[in-house]
Amino acid sequence: MDANTELADFLRSRRARITPDEAGLPSDGRIRRVPGLRRDEVARLAGVSTEYYTRLEQGRAANPSTEVVEALCRALRMDPAECEHLRDLLARPARARRTPAPPQRVRPGLHLMLHTLEHVPAFILGRRTDVLASNRLAREVLTDFDALPATQCNLARYYLLDPAAREQVGDWERIAAETVAVLRLEAGRHPHDRQLADLIGELTVRSPEFSTWWNDHRVLRRTHGTKRYHHPVAGDLEFAYESFQVPGDTDQTLCVYNVEPASPTADALRLLSSWTAPDRA
Repeated sequence: MDANTELADFLRSRRARITPDEAGLPSDGRIRRVPGLRRDEVARLAGVSTEYYTRLEQGRAANPSTEVVEALCRALRMDPAECEHLRDLLARPARARRTPAPPQRVRPGLHLMLHTLEHVPAFILGRRTDVLASNRLAREVLTDFDALPATQCNLARYYLLDPAAREQVGDWERIAAETVAVLRLEAGRHPHDRQLADLIGELTVRSPEFSTWWNDHRVLRRTHGTKRYHHPVAGDLEFAYESFQVPGDTDQTLCVYNVEPASPTADALRLLSSWTAPDRA
């Protein structure tokens, strides 16, 4: 999909979710043929002309000022991830050739950090939610990424295509939909990543739910939250995850699944770690 279509669909989806009442606009008595706000109402809230907003939504208004973009974010009540996505869509060229992205490497210090965090699951994500490195408990709780071919080590592919994920991931539908939203943000940031395009194509064909979530145009940057898993040996596990952008590489994210001390999950992880220790194996 070209940049102009992406921009138009994203802006339409954002204004469709806001009613005039929510925006504080008085009723004008006109029959509403579209859900949410009309273009003229968005323009009024953002302080621009209807003609200009229409050209902007259609990708015909080049280089809008920072002030205009910020006004649109406020008018459409966008969160920080959505504002970032809007800026990415406005900044990218309409057409460009997709090129292979260079391979990502995890520096030795980060591998050491994963080993140090041996009491909780931890892993490093790269572009496209590729799993670049993981510790032993992450491979036990999620799936054994080390046993997969390098081209298959991907968190979105695991959540959406691995049948075991549907059984083991608590609130699977929410987690899978959020992962699609993360990919949407990635696609705006790296619109000409051929491997990302291939992944999206594969998920479109093989996942029954992917297209619906993708076409919602939701975007998300993971920061923290709760994850629940059901492990066949350790039972139910609950984590408070934290995500950190790796210093020196904005395309890598360290994800740590923390647990409450002395909680049932902490006890289960201790048992799981002992049971799967290399010397026992």
